[in-house]
Amino acid sequence: MQPLDLFDHAMSERLSNEAPLAARMRPRSLTEFVGQDPIIGAGRLLRRAIEADRLFSSIILWGPPGSGKTTLAMIIANTTRLQFETLSAVLAGKAELRQVIAQAQERRKLNQLRTILFVDEVHRWNKAQQDALLPHVEQGTITLIGATTENPYFEVIGALVSRSRIFQLRPLLDQDVERILQAALGDSQRGYGTRPIQLEPDALAHLVRVAGGDARNALNALELAVESSQPDADGSTQISLQVAQESIQRRAVLYDKDGDVHYDTISAFIKSVRGSDPDAALYWLAKMLYAGEDPRFILRRLLILASEDIGLADPIGLLVASAAMQSFEFVGLPEGVYPLVEATLYLANAPKSNTAGAYFKAYQLIEQEGVVEVPDHLKDPNRDSVALGHGADYSYPHDHPGHFVEQGYLPQSLLGTYFYRPSDQGYEAEVAGRLERWRLAQRKALAIEQTRDLPDLEQPAIEAIKRQHGRTRVSESS
Repeated sequence: MQPLDLFDHAMSERLSNEAPLAARMRPRSLTEFVGQDPIIGAGRLLRRAIEADRLFSSIILWGPPGSGKTTLAMIIANTTRLQFETLSAVLAGKAELRQVIAQAQERRKLNQLRTILFVDEVHRWNKAQQDALLPHVEQGTITLIGATTENPYFEVIGALVSRSRIFQLRPLLDQDVERILQAALGDSQRGYGTRPIQLEPDALAHLVRVAGGDARNALNALELAVESSQPDADGSTQISLQVAQESIQRRAVLYDKDGDVHYDTISAFIKSVRGSDPDAALYWLAKMLYAGEDPRFILRRLLILASEDIGLADPIGLLVASAAMQSFEFVGLPEGVYPLVEATLYLANAPKSNTAGAYFKAYQLIEQEGVVEVPDHLKDPNRDSVALGHGADYSYPHDHPGHFVEQGYLPQSLLGTYFYRPSDQGYEAEVAGRLERWRLAQRKALAIEQTRDLPDLEQPAIEAIKRQHGRTRVSESS
């Protein structure tokens, strides 16, 4: 068996040496890890737990590709004295999960040894597969580390989310990506430290900017640039801006080096559409697509804008944005740019209204005053109509002229409270006149003498409510 072991070891070493640069340069310890200081910096909770090997509660690492999710999991694997198991949700199903859990149960019973299970792309598992994890996480048989590029509040079952700490990783800062590239150039064991490589400053800046905070993307581009370039007569390899552009398959776009290109540009785009300037909107759209922005990200922002900034002033706007998103999925690039442009132009030229924000007034009122019981005439009559009179006094609007009847739909203490005030824009101007007639008739029929118009909320209060709904990043368009 010994020759086979030696052969396997040699094969493993060879595969390790032949691995892509991004794999070879993967940090092996927290001291090598770059970026994500808000969650892994000195003194932070997750760092303390890893260093002390006291990761008892399950965690979910949420962030874009190349931000360090898998790297953090591998660092934990290298640090912990517990058994560490890995599954890919893309390749593994319930059968593989059952095998890992059975081994973890046996290990806990015989050796009192806990198991950490890392599930990469955990959002790829369906509800049944995620449910299969739940009892074993609850019992402490396994400690879960899930990695996902999708919002776990939407893509991971609520029971797992409630039993896990969520750590959101951001795209790496430009200076972090630059440090990673410089480390690869200087590392003589895993990188290019033994080769004389001259990376021109503008080439380095281009790789950093276009990588978009993705370390893997930056390292892959650097590797392609180096390996595709012929050394000079003196043996050195020169990496120019042109080579860097070819390596990442995009030409350089002039960005503000001191700003966050991704968020600044989408902000300019959304503000141009909101501001009814189709020409500016097309310019920023072209800049984003030229720089390689994901069209789906732009379409998601337009979908939000259609409700947030146009709303009932032109309800067709939401349909146009939704149709554009669906059309893009069917068509893809390059022709998929047409529905994206159509949605941009339609929304930029549409009348604007932000009255959908009236919802946040109602939410804040509930938060401040508590929930009031549903009035009896609005309750479901199917179970308690006889014993308790639920639904007994409800009047069916379609039995009345104009399909409207002057009855109350708010709790008695809130009658006359108005959250929604229609704007005078587009279709909503028609809504305004109709709604005022209904409200007047209701006030007369119910003898409502005083009304209460709640003031609009400031943007920070709205964002706080959004975060309570599972959104953890302030809107780029604010």
